[in-house]
Amino acid sequence: MQNIFVTGGAGFIGCNYVRLLLEKHPNYRVIVFDKLTYAGRLENLQDVAAVYADRYTFVQGDICDAQMVEATIQQHDVDTIVNFAAETHVDRSILEPDAFVKTDVFGTYTLLEAARKLGNLRYHQISTDEVYGHIEGDQRSEEGDKLHPRSPYSASKASADHFVHAYHITYGLPITISRGANNIGPYQYPEKVVPLFVTNALNDQRLPVYGDGKQMRDYQYVVDHCEGIDLILHKGEIGEVYNVGTGQEMTNLEMVEILLDELGKPRSLIQHVEDRQGHDRRYCMDVRKIMALGWEPSHTPEEAIRATVRWYVDNRWWWEPIRSGEFRQYYERVYGNRKVLA
Repeated sequence: MQNIFVTGGAGFIGCNYVRLLLEKHPNYRVIVFDKLTYAGRLENLQDVAAVYADRYTFVQGDICDAQMVEATIQQHDVDTIVNFAAETHVDRSILEPDAFVKTDVFGTYTLLEAARKLGNLRYHQISTDEVYGHIEGDQRSEEGDKLHPRSPYSASKASADHFVHAYHITYGLPITISRGANNIGPYQYPEKVVPLFVTNALNDQRLPVYGDGKQMRDYQYVVDHCEGIDLILHKGEIGEVYNVGTGQEMTNLEMVEILLDELGKPRSLIQHVEDRQGHDRRYCMDVRKIMALGWEPSHTPEEAIRATVRWYVDNRWWWEPIRSGEFRQYYERVYGNRKVLA
């Protein structure tokens, strides 16, 4: 590997992975390909552009544009594709599912076709624990489990996973897939629950907790996830799927309480509201497979939450302009008329 094509590299997980890739592999060149939608922002990479100007290139483009994808890959002699590009927010998928089908499914197909046509390039797909659906009892999702997506978002990601597998089986494309738990950390767009609640609390606004708040999640620090992705890319077995998470669970309400504790804000900011449609109660993955490669997270879920809170406290320059723009309209659509629970 030498020339890495990182799609969606201006988004949350992508920009953190680009930093890690350039820091860890001094002989690599990274070509970031990003449409720059609302959550993909050049501000996320401004330090990268300054520090790694000789090994970093940014190209604005849509992964659904086959001609541009292929031209960019050829121009930069790309040998590896890491696909972060996706519509990712469940609430938005409920409002506008068509965008998820286009980017997450058709966009993945377009990248796979480019990888196949241009020499069976190494390909890694970023997926999610949500493709497994709600997990009952004390079970943990294993990589070979059947997929049971329950939202337009998770259905689009599960479809993409199936396409990636099919290209490996049918064409021999050298692929791997990683399925990550709930990522939190620097540069996450504040529609997602942790940065939403941090920035609300910093403005002394209510924190709209869905339902009883007892949904179970595995919160992992984004840099830990990126380390796992990098290990899979370099040492993972071709054709395989790897779960990446801490393997630890907590309720959303526990997450909120840790967040408020770190900020020194009162629990009275918590406001229980009408639950999301089709809201999965529990995600929990078995992560023994990636740990067998030599990976383990550096942060517990609580440490990840506290580190994330501190980043948003220290980086108002990044999120305050976001909350004054398109975000306001989105917030009103999702939460403006949502019933407050007693």
